[in-house]
Amino acid sequence: MGDSELSLRGLRARGYLRGLERLGDVELLALVLGNLGGYSGGLTAQRLFDRFGGLHNIEKAGVEELIGFTGIGRVAALRLKASFELGRRCLMSVKEQEIKRISSPEDVAELMIPEMKSFDREHFRAVLLNTKNGILKIVTVAVGSLNAALVHPREIFKEAVISSAAGIIVVHNHPTGNPEPSTEDKDLTGRFARCGELMGIDLVDHVIIGGNSFVSMRERGLISF
Repeated sequence: MGDSELSLRGLRARGYLRGLERLGDVELLALVLGNLGGYSGGLTAQRLFDRFGGLHNIEKAGVEELIGFTGIGRVAALRLKASFELGRRCLMSVKEQEIKRISSPEDVAELMIPEMKSFDREHFRAVLLNTKNGILKIVTVAVGSLNAALVHPREIFKEAVISSAAGIIVVHNHPTGNPEPSTEDKDLTGRFARCGELMGIDLVDHVIIGGNSFVSMRERGLISF
């Protein structure tokens, strides 16, 4: 029985007896990585922290980038990415339960910033609303490059029609961290608003997220009341 297995068994025992919340970030990461075929999960976890500088940057790393570390193969890399994805979905689920009705751009920002501020690609999300601005569901409609996402109004409103939504809030991020709308953002907002008017589905807002900041296109006067 190797030292890595003993160490892993010790972490499992501590987590079980004392609670996972008592373990440090590196220890939790080691538990997720598990048995690495003879390599120390704890040592690999520490190397990941040293290389990326913390959980936030490890979460942003791609699968191929993670596979480059000693002991981490495709299975372990996917397991690690899956753990972060589960955490992200849990966070979103909690936020959706806390914010059941959208009453302001601040509500949208509180709901979406924790997840979207860390994306290194532009993501377009649609928050689908009922007649009382309650959240029906949140869907991803486009993922783009570092500085652009190709999105067509039909992709946005297709989801709204399927869900019988009365209104929609479009949300997208700027990976640069600057939420100021570009000329293309303004043009897209106008197209979304016109399509919504034709289809009887209100474009409630288009919110742009950059880091921990946001811009509401409705507050900027680019969407008519």
